[in-house]
Amino acid sequence: MRLFNHVVIPAKAGIHLGLRLMALLMLTSAAFAQDTTFRIVSPFPPGGPVDGLARILATGLSEKYKQTGIVENLAGAAGNIGMDRVKKAAPDGRTLLVIPAGNLTINPTLMVNFPFNIAEDFVPITMLAKAPNVFVANAAFPASNARELIALAKSKPGTLSFASPGVGSGLHLAGELFNAQAGTDLLHIPYKGTPPAINDLLGGAVPLMFSNLPTVLAHIQSGKLKAIGITDNVRSDIAPNIPTLAEQGIAGVVVTSWYALLAPRGTPPAMASQLSRDAAEILNRPAIRDQLKTQALTVWTMSPDDLRAHMAAETASWARIIKAKNIKTE
Repeated sequence: MRLFNHVVIPAKAGIHLGLRLMALLMLTSAAFAQDTTFRIVSPFPPGGPVDGLARILATGLSEKYKQTGIVENLAGAAGNIGMDRVKKAAPDGRTLLVIPAGNLTINPTLMVNFPFNIAEDFVPITMLAKAPNVFVANAAFPASNARELIALAKSKPGTLSFASPGVGSGLHLAGELFNAQAGTDLLHIPYKGTPPAINDLLGGAVPLMFSNLPTVLAHIQSGKLKAIGITDNVRSDIAPNIPTLAEQGIAGVVVTSWYALLAPRGTPPAMASQLSRDAAEILNRPAIRDQLKTQALTVWTMSPDDLRAHMAAETASWARIIKAKNIKTE
C-alpha cells in the first residue's frame, strides 16, 4: 500500500479539505507510481535510541505501506544538519525525522543562533518513547534521599555541586529545575560528555549528578552510587524500588529523555494523523515494546495535536529556567 493511499480523511474534516487533498494526490500520483522509497532521518550517528527508533519505524512502515524504508544518519551541528534536511523536504510523507526532546524544547532558547522555528518548520506526528532520568549521589555522600539532601544543601549553602554532560544539556537543566523547586543552590559542574562526569562522580570529585537511569543503573545496583530519586511522575519499570522525587515532596521536577517523530512543514493534517496512528500501532506491538524495554525505553505515543501542545509547554518551561540562569551556548 502506498503512503498517500493510506491517508484517511475524516468525515468531519469537511469537503474542502477532501478536495484539497484529492487535488494534491492527483498532482503527485505520477511521481508516486515511480517512487516506492521513503526515508527517516536520524540526525545523529548510528547506534543509540534515536537511530534505533528510526530503524524500528522504517521496518514497520515499510511493511504497512509496501515501500522501502531507509534510515539516513545525518549527524553534525548538534542535530541541526539532519533537521535542516527534513525542513527542506517535500511535505509528501516520504521524509520524516526522529529527534530527541532537547533539539525541540531546549535548543530554541539555549542556542544563540538556532536556525529553526520548530512550530513553523515542522509538523508534529507523534511522541515515540521516553527514558527515565535519576538523581544520583556518590556512595559516600551523607544524604540518602531528597529530604536529607535538601536539608544538607541548605545547611551548607553554595558548597554542594552536581555534574552534567555539558552546559545546557537536559541533565544540567534538571539540576537547575531542582534548585528552583527545592530552594537549594547546588553548583553546576559541566563536563565534556557523560563518561568523564560519571568517572568523577564515582571517584568522589563531585558528589551529585542527574543522569539517564540506564547509564548508572549498574552502579546503583552495585552500591557505588546512591539513587536519590527518579525525575518522572511515576517509578521506572526497570528500577521500581527507586522512589520519584515527587513522592518525596519535590513537585515539578519531571525531566525525561523523550523522542518524537516530525514531518516537514506543509504535511497535510490527515496524513500526519494517519502516520501518527500507524507509528503508534507499530510501537505498541508486544515484541517492539519488549525490545525497547531492554533499552529502558517506554513506548509513549500521542496525537499530533497533543504532541504540539506538549512541545510548546515544555519549551516554555525550559525557557524560564534558561533565561533565569542566563544559560547560553553556541
